[in-house]
Amino acid sequence: MSRPNPNYENSFWDHFSKWLKGEYDPFKGRLETKTADEAVSGDEKVRDVDLRLADIGKYHVDMYEEGINRYVGRYRKLYRFLSVFIVLFFIGLLLWTVSALPGYGNPHEPENNIVAERYIEKGLKETGAVNIVTGMILDYRAFDTFGESCVLFAASCCVLFLLRVDKDDDPHSAAVEEMNDRHYEPRNDAILQKAANFLVPLIIIFGIYVVLNGHLSPGGGFSGGAIIGSGLILYLTAYGFEKTQRFMNEKVVKALTVCALLFYCFAKSYSFYTGANHLESFISTGTPGDILSAGLIVYLNICVGIVVACTMYSFYTLFRKGGI
Repeated sequence: MSRPNPNYENSFWDHFSKWLKGEYDPFKGRLETKTADEAVSGDEKVRDVDLRLADIGKYHVDMYEEGINRYVGRYRKLYRFLSVFIVLFFIGLLLWTVSALPGYGNPHEPENNIVAERYIEKGLKETGAVNIVTGMILDYRAFDTFGESCVLFAASCCVLFLLRVDKDDDPHSAAVEEMNDRHYEPRNDAILQKAANFLVPLIIIFGIYVVLNGHLSPGGGFSGGAIIGSGLILYLTAYGFEKTQRFMNEKVVKALTVCALLFYCFAKSYSFYTGANHLESFISTGTPGDILSAGLIVYLNICVGIVVACTMYSFYTLFRKGGI
């Protein structure tokens, strides 16, 4: 039996033959990286390397922040100068514009023209409205008022999109929001409810009076609708959503608003079409001073009042995070 050659062991050929057999890996222990725990617990050199890397990283962060501050500081004076310059420029522009306005009471001012004379001299005859302002707003400039009503409707839609809690997306969140809001509703507040029982009918009746008399005296759809909306809000505050939604809910608000806007649009479209084509209209201006006079102005005031009241009520309910 031959004895092993001591020179052969641990030689290159010995390692090579073991590598072919899979018994030896020349890169074992040289390319593997240690975990953080092994490096900290078993190798102090690795810990020192980590600390050095941390210091280098902190140094780079400090240099980056210093560069940013230096870059911003370079233009900070320019920013201040431009901001002051822009403010002073607009102040000077506004002052120059005001100085160029005509003097108060000057008969040659732009507003003292034939249009204003037409409103004052022939407004009662052409519109049938004793209140010249109402005749101008809901007859001569009725489409402008229709645009304002549409703006109110668009504003209520935007508030609805932003504040409404959609029960289909997250039923639990919607229930929590509604429960938190209903927690602060009155619980048989006798004083508030008795006051509401007395005041709400008076407020709504007065609002209807202001709407219907807008062509005879100061008032109209905007002011009367605001009064009616305040009455609805007072009732909601006193009795809560559960009772108020029996007669004023989301479907009712949508139906009233859409019907009012559609009637307004079709009515004034017919009026302007007949007037522009010099066609005789079946709508009579009536007897000035009567409640049913001034042609379509009474009905248009009702439409505007409905839109304003529904918009006010919708805003309040949506900010309360309740259903309309």
